[in-house]
Amino acid sequence: MSLKAVLFDFNGVIINDEPIHQQLIAQLLIEENLRPVPGEFRQICLGRSDRVCLTELLTRGGRVVGESYLTQLMKRKAQAYQQQLEKLEKLPIYPGLENLIFQLRSADLKLAVVSGAMRSEIELVLNRANLAQYFTLTVAGDDITTSKPEPDGYLLAVERLNQHYPGLDLQPDECLAIEDTPAGIQAAKQAKIPVVGVANTYPFHMLQRQANWAIDYLSDLEVERVQQIYVQTEFQPTAMEC
Repeated sequence: MSLKAVLFDFNGVIINDEPIHQQLIAQLLIEENLRPVPGEFRQICLGRSDRVCLTELLTRGGRVVGESYLTQLMKRKAQAYQQQLEKLEKLPIYPGLENLIFQLRSADLKLAVVSGAMRSEIELVLNRANLAQYFTLTVAGDDITTSKPEPDGYLLAVERLNQHYPGLDLQPDECLAIEDTPAGIQAAKQAKIPVVGVANTYPFHMLQRQANWAIDYLSDLEVERVQQIYVQTEFQPTAMEC
């Protein structure tokens, strides 16, 4: 077995935008005459799609909305997200990301983004940060009806990579997922994809108990070592420190 593709989560792995999302979700709730509850955003929304996040928050507030109205809320948030990023002179891209991408591409590995974020948000960031050219494809929250910790996004990414590269014959255990939340780690594992947890959002020790690897920073991921382990090892559901 060999490593063929690396699948990146977006929020919390590529861009440090949690405070922006928390602010925008709170503003949406206020506009819907609901009071944001401290701690709810982190409990409900981290690692999950806007659709699931908003649905759960509205339900907790006693509101039931139809699919069309929910879509409108998501579009409003996406527009507000774009406006917030336009105010920033420099995007909060995580340190070490560009160097990691260079190493992965030098190893001839395919790269994709698998996220519950809206496609418009992902493309906005990747284009502005000059990173879009490095990712073969993106599976976004627009593409699936479920959310992490369900594995659908990862399974769809494997399917689409095989469509894009007909001779690749990519299997889930030939991928590596990079995640920052328990929900994301669980999604990758349910898809039978080994996963490294980067401690951008949750503490190292928490991710270490759940992921195949745990790292403090993206720069800590040793690409050659990981490749060697793929060749030598059949993965077990225990964590290893990278």
